Amino acid sequence: MVMFTKLKPQRTLSSCSNLKQVFPIRRKFSTIGTPLLNPTSSTQHHERISSSSFPLETELPSVDSLNYKPFPSTSSKPSEPKSVSHYLTDTFNRQHDYLRISITERCNLRCLYCMPEEGIELSPSTHLLTTEEIIRIAKLFVSQGVRKIRLTGGEPSVRRDLVDIVSSLHRIPGLDEICITSNGLALHRKLPKLAMNGLTALNLSLDTLVDGKFQMITRRNGLSAVLKSLETALKLGLPKVKLNVVVMSGVNEEEVLSFVQMTEDYPLEVRFIEYMPFGGNKWSGDKMVTYEDMLSNIQVVYPDIARLKHKPGDTAKVYQIPGFKGKIGFITSMTENFCSTCTRLRITSDGNLKVCLFERETCWIGRVGKHA
Repeated sequence: MVMFTKLKPQRTLSSCSNLKQVFPIRRKFSTIGTPLLNPTSSTQHHERISSSSFPLETELPSVDSLNYKPFPSTSSKPSEPKSVSHYLTDTFNRQHDYLRISITERCNLRCLYCMPEEGIELSPSTHLLTTEEIIRIAKLFVSQGVRKIRLTGGEPSVRRDLVDIVSSLHRIPGLDEICITSNGLALHRKLPKLAMNGLTALNLSLDTLVDGKFQMITRRNGLSAVLKSLETALKLGLPKVKLNVVVMSGVNEEEVLSFVQMTEDYPLEVRFIEYMPFGGNKWSGDKMVTYEDMLSNIQVVYPDIARLKHKPGDTAKVYQIPGFKGKIGFITSMTENFCSTCTRLRITSDGNLKVCLFERETCWIGRVGKHA
């Protein structure tokens, strides 16, 4: 049985509370953005977004024309409200009801802020969680109070049995949300089956709407494929669709307004993420754009933007512009950490339990399902 009585919030980011003093420069960016979801060359003149268009392969004149499909509840039976087990409650009284499971180390992109161009050394396949082990671990955690599971990677869509995993999770009584975080490159063909089998939320990583920048940031082609995944998710009417945008000074900060304007006609949440240091990503404070700077510049164009009520366990500070169908979030890991209210746990693809993304100490539970 996994015990959590000694877990404490990771202090790595808490030490960054004075980053405003370290990085005092306010970086103002242009209020002119690139065309909405319209891949362009990096040299093309930036134009203001047309809020009534969705210029992909298929024209979508308005969100009402997407013909959203109703979604069944995630579990086969409506879940009864259940308190989180003491095994998932730490000494700070944080109740960990959100589990992230990495189902692969592999990724089909090489994003500058995430992975070296040459990739990483992969673990032997025999060390990775099998489908059966993933489901057994999921059942164990749900039985103790987990209500939300997110499948991550690497890139989860490269795993051939992704649909089977989602389908099996969908049959676990008491599980309310099944989510995926993806780069969207190879996802759009799988999305209809994933939706049919219980997927309730999709987070797409997309840092630019400019084709040349996409190739520079990810070291791969494929912007149009990612946008196709976004279009498909909206057409399917997934209950929650979010875009994760890592904002970097001198790279994509001038596109923040372009992403904001996407929320005018479409019910998605665009989340701007402060650039964080990871091993090998050559992080520099000069590249980081703070939440405060992003928000103040958005307020120049949208002074009536308002913050929404914070929900328990939320990592984002969420805002909305009156009359807009979507929302805007900020992940402030560097300047205003949210360790004290974090309710998530992570299981790596080789079966190690982590309390925090930056946690060095782990607890190996890779075969716990076999002996539960």
